[in-house]
This record gives sequence, C-alpha cells and structure tokens, in this order.
Amino acid sequence: MPNLAFDTAHLLAGGLVLVSFVLLYQDRLTALLNVYALHAMVLALAVAWQANIQNAPHLYVTAVLALGFKAIVIPLALRRIIERLGIHREIETVVGIGPTMLAGMALVALSMVVMLRVTAAAAPIAREDLAFALAVVLLGLLIMVTRRNAVSQVVGFMSLENGLILAATGAKGMPLVVEISVAFSILIAFIVIGIFLFRIRERFDTVDLAALDQFRGERR
Repeated sequence: MPNLAFDTAHLLAGGLVLVSFVLLYQDRLTALLNVYALHAMVLALAVAWQANIQNAPHLYVTAVLALGFKAIVIPLALRRIIERLGIHREIETVVGIGPTMLAGMALVALSMVVMLRVTAAAAPIAREDLAFALAVVLLGLLIMVTRRNAVSQVVGFMSLENGLILAATGAKGMPLVVEISVAFSILIAFIVIGIFLFRIRERFDTVDLAALDQFRGERR
C-alpha cells in the first residue's frame, strides 16, 4: 500500500507536468482553455489523493475548489469572454513551438536537479512532488513569457498558481483558512482580469500585446 500511495501521487504530479507541456504546445485559444480545464482536473485529483494518503480531510476542500473554480467556472467564463471579444484565432508566440518545448524540457530538468538537492532531508514523496510542482510553476512562467496574447498569459498565470497549490499540498498541506483565502483571491483576480480585458478591447480593439506596444510607439 505505501508503494501504491507513493506511485499514484507521483503519477498525478507527473501528469500535471505533462499537461503543462500540452498547454505550452497549444496555438489556439479555445484549445488552450480546454487543456487548462484538464490541467485543473489533474490538480484536483492530485490534491484529493494527497488528502487521502496524508489523512488530511481539509485538503478535500482544496480539491473541490480546484475542480469547481479552476476546471469548470474559470474556463467557461474565459470562453465566454473570448466569444464576446471576438478573438477566435491562433495565439501569436515570441518564439516557435519547437524552441519553446526545448526550453520547457530544460526547465523541468533544472527543477529536478535543484529541488532534489535542496530537499535532500525531506521525505521522498514530498521531495519529488515539490520538484514536479516547481516544474509546473516554471512552465507556467514560460507560457506567460512566450505568448503575446493577454488571455493566454492569464492562462499561464493560472497554471503557475496550480503548481503552487501542488507544492503546498505535497509539503503536508496548508491550513483551511489559507485555502479559502486563496480561492477568494483567485476569484477577485479573475473578475479584475475580465474587466481589464474588456477595457483593453474597448479602447484598442485588440488584446494582442504586440499590437498594444505599437500604440505605445514601441514597434518591433
């Protein structure tokens, strides 16, 4: 049973890294939102499994919040936003998909090397989960850096936050009050982001960051 708990936890954490790569590969907004919903579902499963093996019932609340808000509510709301903004199109990238995927693999390798050395004294299940979590965070940052569309950068930020939740649960969980405050913070941030995107669209008729740079006179 301990081996099953160990292997399943790492399978789910590794699956989250794999879905982060699928996010990194997407070049259309609708597909990106669908994959993000899958990303949040894998996170919810990983957190629920941690709740089971740690005997920490409060982590089930985190899993339910991740499933409800991140896997269902936020993707549906973002899809509604892009429909109203009329931005069904390909996502422009700073560099090509190939170099971006290679950079992602390098970041995962860096995460493994750094985190496994830093957490040498920790329990094995926590060490490797933290390494996977750092990889998810770095891949989320890479999505934000390599995408020019504001909506895709929002998705990158939210996938980064999924990595932080995985790290917190892998390191023996976090207090329930922190989970609830994080959920409300995400909800408020999402509302602000939605208003922000509508204001950009209304003012500049685009949410492409390269086009917005031209309005500032910073032509590339």
